Amino acid sequence: MSMFLKVMMFHIFIGSVFMGVVVTALLVAGQASMMSILLGAVAAFLVAGPVSWLIARRLH
Repeated sequence: MSMFLKVMMFHIFIGSVFMGVVVTALLVAGQASMMSILLGAVAAFLVAGPVSWLIARRLH
């Protein structure tokens, strides 16, 4: 399996976990505006990219 496919496969799962954690943390903290939730989800999605690449590189 190519490195790109591994990164994309990990990104699907890691990104959704990170987004869920961030959105849950924002809701618990009382920051339930649409913009803060959207920005938090986008930030978590972007952070998941390098994390996925690091994990895929370790397992390749």
